[in-house]
Amino acid sequence: MVVVDGAVARATSTRSGGGEAGDVSSLMAAEGLIPMASLKYDLPLLDRDTRFSLWQVKMRAVLAQQDLDDALSGFDKRTQDWSNDEKKKDRKAMSYIHLHLSNNILQEVLKEETAAGLWLKLEQICMTKDLTSKMHLKQKLFLHKLQDDGSVMDHLSTFKEIVADLESIEVKYDEEDLGLILLCSLPSSYANFRDTILYSHDTLILKEVYDALHAKEKMKKMVPSEGSNSQAEGLVVRGRQQEKNTKNQSRDKSSSSYRGRSKSRGRYKSCKYCKRDGHDISECWKLQDKDKRTGKYIPKGKKEEEGKAAVVTDEKSDTELLVAYAGCAQTSDQWILDTAWTYHMCPNRDWFATYEALQGGTVLMGDDTPCEVAGIGTVQIKMFDGYIRTLSDVRHIPNLKRSLISLCTLDRKGYKYSGGDGILKVTKGSLVVMKADIKSANLYHLRGTTILGNVAAVSDSLSNSDATNLWHMRLGHMSEIGLAELSKRELLDGQSIGKLKFCEHCIFGKHKRVKFNTSTHTTEGILDYVHSDLWGPACKTSFGGARYMMTIVDDYSRKVWPYFLKHKYQAFDVFKEWKTMVERQTEKKVKILRTDNGMEFCSKIFKSYCKSEGIVHHYTVPHTPQQNGVAERMNMAIISKARCMLSNADLPKQFWAEAVSTTCYLINRSPSYATDKKTPIEVWSGSPANYSDLRVFGCTAYAHVDNGKLEPRAIKCIFLGYPSGVKGYKLWCPETKKVVISRNVVFHESVILHDKPSTNVPVESQEKASVQVEHLISSGHAPEKENVAINQDAPVIEDSDSSIVQQSSKRSIAKDKPKRNIKPPRRYIEEANIVAYALSVAEEIEGNAEPSTYSEAIVSDDCNRWITAMHDEMESLKKNHTWEFVKLPKEKKPIRCKWIFKRKEGMSPSDEARYKARLVAKGYSQIPGIDFNDVFSPIMKHSSIRTLLGIVAMHDYELEQMDVKTAFLHGELEEDIYMEQPEGFVVLGKENLVCRLKKSLYGLKQSPRQWYKRFDSFMLSQKFRRSNYDSCVYLKVVDGSAIYLLLYVDDMLIAAKDKSEIAKLKAQLSSEFGMKDLGAAKKILGMEITRERHSGKLYLSQKGYIKKVLRRFNMHDVKPFGRSRDGFVGYVDSDFAGDLDRRRSLTGYVFTIGGCDVSWKASLQATVALSTTEAEYMAISEACKEAIWLRGLYTELCGVTSCINIFCDSQSAICLTKDQMFHERTKHIDVRYHIIRGVIVEGDVKVCKISTHDNPADMMTKPVSATKFELCSSLVGVTV
Repeated sequence: MVVVDGAVARATSTRSGGGEAGDVSSLMAAEGLIPMASLKYDLPLLDRDTRFSLWQVKMRAVLAQQDLDDALSGFDKRTQDWSNDEKKKDRKAMSYIHLHLSNNILQEVLKEETAAGLWLKLEQICMTKDLTSKMHLKQKLFLHKLQDDGSVMDHLSTFKEIVADLESIEVKYDEEDLGLILLCSLPSSYANFRDTILYSHDTLILKEVYDALHAKEKMKKMVPSEGSNSQAEGLVVRGRQQEKNTKNQSRDKSSSSYRGRSKSRGRYKSCKYCKRDGHDISECWKLQDKDKRTGKYIPKGKKEEEGKAAVVTDEKSDTELLVAYAGCAQTSDQWILDTAWTYHMCPNRDWFATYEALQGGTVLMGDDTPCEVAGIGTVQIKMFDGYIRTLSDVRHIPNLKRSLISLCTLDRKGYKYSGGDGILKVTKGSLVVMKADIKSANLYHLRGTTILGNVAAVSDSLSNSDATNLWHMRLGHMSEIGLAELSKRELLDGQSIGKLKFCEHCIFGKHKRVKFNTSTHTTEGILDYVHSDLWGPACKTSFGGARYMMTIVDDYSRKVWPYFLKHKYQAFDVFKEWKTMVERQTEKKVKILRTDNGMEFCSKIFKSYCKSEGIVHHYTVPHTPQQNGVAERMNMAIISKARCMLSNADLPKQFWAEAVSTTCYLINRSPSYATDKKTPIEVWSGSPANYSDLRVFGCTAYAHVDNGKLEPRAIKCIFLGYPSGVKGYKLWCPETKKVVISRNVVFHESVILHDKPSTNVPVESQEKASVQVEHLISSGHAPEKENVAINQDAPVIEDSDSSIVQQSSKRSIAKDKPKRNIKPPRRYIEEANIVAYALSVAEEIEGNAEPSTYSEAIVSDDCNRWITAMHDEMESLKKNHTWEFVKLPKEKKPIRCKWIFKRKEGMSPSDEARYKARLVAKGYSQIPGIDFNDVFSPIMKHSSIRTLLGIVAMHDYELEQMDVKTAFLHGELEEDIYMEQPEGFVVLGKENLVCRLKKSLYGLKQSPRQWYKRFDSFMLSQKFRRSNYDSCVYLKVVDGSAIYLLLYVDDMLIAAKDKSEIAKLKAQLSSEFGMKDLGAAKKILGMEITRERHSGKLYLSQKGYIKKVLRRFNMHDVKPFGRSRDGFVGYVDSDFAGDLDRRRSLTGYVFTIGGCDVSWKASLQATVALSTTEAEYMAISEACKEAIWLRGLYTELCGVTSCINIFCDSQSAICLTKDQMFHERTKHIDVRYHIIRGVIVEGDVKVCKISTHDNPADMMTKPVSATKFELCSSLVGVTV
């Protein structure tokens, strides 16, 4: 026999052909092993369900019995060093193990050739030590609980198995922890036992808990259970009318039956009253009957300890005989369910929620002992499912020892009950309302707990209003209507519901916004009352670049005007434009305007305009858009219809503006309840609308074209709507990607022409492709304002000087790609260059300050200046021989180009702005490896700029600035690149040729690199030396005096002691490149430079940029909030565990030169610090790396080598930088942070102590007060 975890499985068979187990003896005999049947021990076959830890111990014992256990360790030798005897022992050990493996396990270890390898393989299979196994066993340990009726010995056995399994996978617990876990696994009935163990020991071990539980279990078996003398009794039911006729008979039968059941127990008893054997006088039925008739019967204490039959006599109903389980001397809090009792009964007065006293009711126990029925009421019980249910008509019987639930009563009320597997279920319909389990004395005990009814009982004496409030709170602050409904259905114990008092908690918890009543405006004519609202931003930018929609609704006619905006602040300009237009058309004035509280409507300029024009401006309450309901509902209707039209036409979301424009056109021609079912256009103009020209949005349309005698006479397009001011249709041509406006159109409304992106073109390229738009001039506003009409026949340029051709009546517009969200290029990903990227895009704040396309530029207010700027750019390109005209080679695709316009502010507020136009190649279409290879180009670090400015301030150097005209045009191209001719400057007679680029052009991938290579070679030829620390910094020493040049793309800063040296360098640069001398440096990369040479100070500020930001967010009216050092100084600080998610510390440092900050950083540390000292130490190491770089740059520029002082406010961290102190607490710190020690030894850096209150790096690592921020800023030369 083989025993597997207590279950017996047959391993041998007396029959032939016994299968796997039947062949064990023969196989073992073949190996010369002792058959298992002859051994005195059994060993199970190892399978997936076998406890491997126990099997492993048994198997090791079996092998040790055969002197084979040393094979499990490989005899502590290499395999090739084994002797013949050892090899034989290894084979025997493997055979023993193989014969005790199941087929599934054996299949996985067949390749093992030694017993040691086989043993390790089995451990890997059956005893995994991964986190999943550990978590499973730990969870099993913590969830292992002893049930009230469970076996303690089985509980301890399972607990020991779990602990053993944990130890087998190298998870160990302290003995005290295991003891406490075992105590926690005991049920509440062991509370006294648990308290005794805990309070009698200062320390605890697991063995003590084991021994105590064993002792308690032995004592429990020695003492008979309380219910051993209790029996479940039967039920005999008789009416009151039968009681007198059958009393004696019943008593005799009961007595006889009682003696029969207790024959062995009362054999030697004799009654002195009735002279009969089998009972004593205290149990005599005749004496008890006599006492009851005389009213002198008093129940004995002993009778309360035995099972009795109870007869209930109730004044309200017939008397019925019950048998109740009352064997416990003490009152129990459990409910018993059975059919043996007629009514629900309870001995505890405190359990009743409602209660009514009774007089004269009695209960007769099985021995005719009378018990008084004190009252009747309801009891609330929290059932197994958590719901609280009420038992009604419960009898209060103080002398009863158990609370009883009558299944007969439940059956009469429509409940059903059924039992099975020791569980009784009471149901009503499909809902299970009660569950009970068989426990002691084979009776059903209810699952649930009784809700004490003391508070409820008091409610009987409450007033009607107080009772109403009490039920209101009981029912989770139910409404008065709900309470009245429950009272009406008599579900509140007969309690009538009155007026509910004011409940402050309902106000706090249920307060809602006040309902908005329908508001009507008594407008008497158009423009008396106007509504407006702004919608957006849209998820997709329209083809015109719009992201917002502004609607204006006339309240009287409900006519709506849509406008499409790129930015919110354009709302004011749009409103002024609309107001001028409608007032001119109607000769009426706008009187009242209603908007929300958006800043686009509440700006100071908007308010001033309304005030000056006499317009009453109504606002909504903050966060209450319902008060602007007309505009809000109009926007909702517009977007809903536009969404449907786009879906039906299967057009991309970029066409949302066209769909909205068409929607508004149709809404103005749709009946409205607000205008007595008239159309808005009819109310506005007095004339009915014309519907004959309406077509399905997005349907197929064929526009007439005249391209030649043999060319097709029509092009297939998509219908987009009705342009304003033009008697024609707006169409979209998918092939040319142009908008066409034409009146000669044939529609096929039953066919939708799907405009899907080409599958062979990358999505990114499609997004970048510019959109060509073409239409006729319109007198009114177009659906999108930016669709401005320009010349369709683009201006051409001849070889000789020529000017832009006069515009004809037919014009075209080329729309640029919509702007994308600005993301830093890869070269700006590094933390040190984030500031460079931020400054490079700072000018985006101005938004639409400059035209975005050639078409916009030539029709703008400053068109003459932009045209001049474009001519200047073309002259530079021509002078520089940037390209030559050639025919496009086969298999070559030209790249396109576009104009970029920039209005540059003057160097000072008094200087006039400069208008600059630049031709840019669309380099995103270049192909790597064909059109370009290497593209990297160094860029000057902003720390270098600030460092040089600090040196200039310290030594009073001259500082001047130059700008390279068309810098990228000076780079020589190494690849053949072909480009289309610039828009507006197509050379007459060479329209079919393309430009082969000879020089680099702005926009090409390799242009920055080629320009830098050209400039670098020139500077080196002039005996300048390139900095080893910043490739864009050049210096040259002439007669002991240094001259510096800093290059940032095409901007240059030149500093020197002697102004003549600067003039000489300027002349050299101008002879090589097209330069513009800007004189003394006043502004670089958006930073204004101000010098006070008499005091030796130099200031950097970005006041202009800050004002632009404030102006953009309508905050230009806000009020402002309101010591120099020599040498290089650094300040460092850390915030310990400042990152609440990952608990990493924050490093912050700032370096100054001449009292001005030149470098700073605030970032999370790479690892978690265990102490503030460790965090400060790692912060000092980070600051040390920056200090080394700054020191090298400073030394190279100034030729002065000095030690940099780094100030820190942690003394322990400073000590750690000098010596290996606190070894036990710091030995885990990564070795890369110990760079600071070597640097200090070499004398490059010195770490000094500074008071926390004087450390300016505090503002880099933690929030500080306004006063502290001002102090920290002033310490590093920043004025706030």
